[in-house]
Amino acid sequence: MTDLVPPHVERMIPYRPGKPVEELERELGIQNAIKLASNENPLGPSPKVVAALRALSAETCRYPDGAAYELREALAAHHAIEMDEVCLGNGSNELIDLLPRTFVGAGEHIIFGKPSFVCYWLAATASGAEFTQVPLRDHIHWDVDALLSAVRPETKLLFLANPNNPTGAYVGRDELSRLLRELPPRVVAIVDEAYVDFPEVDDYVSALELRDLRERLIVLRTFSKAHGLAALRVGYAVGPASLIGYLHRMRAPFNVNSFGQVAARVALGDPEHVARYVAMNQVERRRVAHALGELGLTVAPSQTNFLLVDFDRPGSEVYDALLHEAVIVRPMPPPIDSWQRITLGTPEENDRLLTAVASISRS
Repeated sequence: MTDLVPPHVERMIPYRPGKPVEELERELGIQNAIKLASNENPLGPSPKVVAALRALSAETCRYPDGAAYELREALAAHHAIEMDEVCLGNGSNELIDLLPRTFVGAGEHIIFGKPSFVCYWLAATASGAEFTQVPLRDHIHWDVDALLSAVRPETKLLFLANPNNPTGAYVGRDELSRLLRELPPRVVAIVDEAYVDFPEVDDYVSALELRDLRERLIVLRTFSKAHGLAALRVGYAVGPASLIGYLHRMRAPFNVNSFGQVAARVALGDPEHVARYVAMNQVERRRVAHALGELGLTVAPSQTNFLLVDFDRPGSEVYDALLHEAVIVRPMPPPIDSWQRITLGTPEENDRLLTAVASISRS
């Protein structure tokens, strides 16, 4: 019934997460499968987080602190900012969804890259706004000139994932600075730094270090990746209090639960756990990329905890073949539908991946 919902709702498609291990094992009767599809931390959360959650388990009858005071206080101290410059989300996904609904009015316009994080498309479509998807160079690398050229008089938001999901590419300090300077003042620049912990290149810089370049800048972070809290859904936005205040008006009451608030605060206080994971990821990123290259595959340069790999075959065929090897990866849509996004796991999981890829390459 096309008259039941507005056109922008009719255009929406549900977000499809990476296949759970349990689902694969049910469907194919496979045991001991590994999931390298959702860019999770394979080491799990800090043991300090686990202990804190156990201690909190008797408090499930109480509502969370709706203002998340202690976590916002900890984040403000961590970033040397004020508490009113921080808004929490049920994962950074909630904030991505909130941003168009908060700042984009009728007839206004949104910009984001293609390929980039699918939730920008979902948020823009759900808001009913017009949007432009700016192609990446060779479908992999950001093109700052193209992003700037896409700006219209009615443009209100620009999303930039840095580093980018799913390509692994990044915008360096000089180009990011230029983008933030040259965007018209009316545009709210959203720099999504879900993978901020993983780059090991000298010219990468967080947009938090460039806040003096423009007023309308919001930086997104998440605890789902390096901190290993994906199940608890905690993200946050940093920006001028004048912008963040509007997000607080639009977010749902109690949008971050008590377990998420406590876990994120404790995780923030255990940087050594994050450092151990990041160090392992950097070693494995180089090792696995080299091994896949030796198998004749093209691997996009990555500054994240995943690799984008071109199998030069239909992506659904490769994805299904790896499922039968008990390895779950993430197939990509056009224009990169011969590529798979592969999360870097533990060394043992990565060895299983390489064995599986070698096996399907011979078939």
